[in-house]
Formats: sequence, C-alpha cells, structure tokens
Amino acid sequence: MHRMNLFGRVLGASCLMLFALTAPAHAAPGGLPAPATHADSSAEWESLRERLFPSRAVDSTPGTVQIIAPLRAAYGASVPVKVVSKLPQTPGLYVKRLYLLVDKNPSPVAAVLELTPEVGQADFETRLRVDEYSHVRVVAELSNGQLHMDSRYVKTSGGCSAPPNRDALHLVGKTVLKLPEPATMNQPTAAEVTVLHPNDTGFELNQVTVMYIPAHFVRSIKVSYADRKVFDAELDFSISENPTLRFNFVPHGQGQLKAEVEDSKDGRWVGTLAVR
Repeated sequence: MHRMNLFGRVLGASCLMLFALTAPAHAAPGGLPAPATHADSSAEWESLRERLFPSRAVDSTPGTVQIIAPLRAAYGASVPVKVVSKLPQTPGLYVKRLYLLVDKNPSPVAAVLELTPEVGQADFETRLRVDEYSHVRVVAELSNGQLHMDSRYVKTSGGCSAPPNRDALHLVGKTVLKLPEPATMNQPTAAEVTVLHPNDTGFELNQVTVMYIPAHFVRSIKVSYADRKVFDAELDFSISENPTLRFNFVPHGQGQLKAEVEDSKDGRWVGTLAVR
C-alpha cells in the first residue's frame, strides 16, 4: 500500500501592510481563500508525486479526467467526491489506475484502483475523510503509461478525528452490492458496493474511555463479474466509514457480480449479486 503526509506567509514591512489595508481586495477564483486555487500545488503533493511517480510527467491539462468535490464540505468525515473519465475503456487504450489523494491527510493516499476494460467507463464515486483545508486530487494512469491529474481545493476539517458510528459493530464486514437501474447487456452498467465498517483511523477518541480507538479499516475491495476482474481497490482510512464505491461494469450476459473485501485486521467478507 502506498502511504504518507507548509504553508507560511511572512508579513511585509509597515508600508506593505498599509498597501494591503488600502488596496482593493481581489477574491481568488471560485471564492477560495487567497492565494489558493484549485490547480495549485503543495509541498505535500510535490513529495507525494516524487514518491508515487518518480521522474514521470503528470499532465494537469483539463480534458482526460475530472474530479468533482464541494468547495465547502459540511462534515469533514464524509466528503462526497466523483471521478469522471473522458476516455472510454477500450482494449487499445484505457484508464489502468486511478489514484485518489488528499494532500494534507495523515494518510494522503486514500485509494488506488486498478481497472480493466470490463469497467466500461472509469467513473467512480465515494466519500472521503478530509482532515484540514486541502487539495483533493485524482491521477489517472493510462494503459500507455501517461499520467493525467485533476484537483479541487476543499474547505473542511476534522475528518480523521470524527468519532464513527459504533451502533452496529455486529454487522462489521457485511458487503452489499446493488444496481440503481437494471443491467444493460454489453454496455457500461452502474453499480454500487457498500461495506459496513467503522473504518477507524486511529485518531478518533472514544468518548467513554477517553482512549484513542485503534486503527481498523477496509484495506481492499476486489470486484469481478462472471469471474472476470472489473477492478481492484486498495484503500486506506481516508475513505469514510461504511466505504462505498459507485462504479460501472459491462455485463456480457447473465452472471454474478462479486465483491471480495479484506480489512486491516485480516477480516474477510464476500458480497454477491445475481445479474440477469
């Protein structure tokens, strides 16, 4: 698994301070706090890029992949994000991997998804923990080796320390697959997998014992259809509790959609859904 985690501003002399007080204010694009923009880099991203993609070019030109996330999120422990691919999944060229990153999280690599053409369309939705104001990024690695990135700046905090819901621990691991609409044969069909799991980060405080809850989270979800791999997802605790992935797959006739789940304490579960 991939793992890991300055913003400083020096005030000028008094004449610069006077200029700042008298000069007209200019809001950053999209209402972002100056000087942040959605396309900005960060010290954390530069370090992460060198670790994940050493000496490789990462193209941030719009057009290949897009990440959609709210500028302001009401709850840092459950920030909805959607990845939209502009590239069809064909055997000749397809999105091979998706990296979902949160620059300033204690564990910035939230997910690495290894895809096949069986996805049909490499669009994904999930919910993230965001610990402080941070860029959220997606990097798409194509089958020809090209890397394409998109990013959004998200204003929220506390996502990794928010206490999870612990009312249904007896259901931990239950894996549910469903189709929002009936399957369309030989076409990308939307599906969803949810694993009931607290996805504890290790930074949450038990309000009764006043002790930190040990880290315990879903580590991987492997999805197949009719015994053909659709995608493998390697996850970390930057994914919200009860991890949910919305995705596509291409059914070539009747079969079984299956999700195999493993967590950080070697718990293993399987969810299945018959598709007709």
